[in-house]
Amino acid sequence: MKNKGRYDVSNLAEAQYEPGSDDKVLKNMLGVTNPDEMDRIETGEMARITDHMIKEYDQSHRFNAIDICHMHNIWPGEIYEWAGRYRRVNLSKDDFSFAMASQIPQLMEKYEKEQLAMYTPCIFDKRKDVVHAIAETHTELVLIHPFRDGNGRVARLLSTLMALQAELPANGRTI
Repeated sequence: MKNKGRYDVSNLAEAQYEPGSDDKVLKNMLGVTNPDEMDRIETGEMARITDHMIKEYDQSHRFNAIDICHMHNIWPGEIYEWAGRYRRVNLSKDDFSFAMASQIPQLMEKYEKEQLAMYTPCIFDKRKDVVHAIAETHTELVLIHPFRDGNGRVARLLSTLMALQAELPANGRTI
């Protein structure tokens, strides 16, 4: 199957692109067809919601799958009608297939019971334990790839929130 954009979508009936975008911009509520413009909009929204999420979740918060969906919904909720909902299409990138769409609810339940329950709140005595916790939760979320788009950005947002729980600086610089 020929690659369409960044991801190969196995069920083309659900792979909707904005008309006039040459299959480079996902169908969106803003009617944006230019990929650079969409990148600017998505980046601006991520900056806005990062500040919002920092205020919403405190140091003692134990994250769950509903929080992950909430983060995804708040971020591109004004852009994509499917924001915050688990994807229903199977995705692959190059030769790598992400989790089957039908398995996402169970995988996210397992993710919540394992990684999120074990590593959040992200309060550990040793920095290496904090690093391990953030790396594992980030990697597992990206591998599950629960959303049609924006999985890496939501995983990075969760990592930022966990780093703040661990009292690390949000910009990644050491004190």
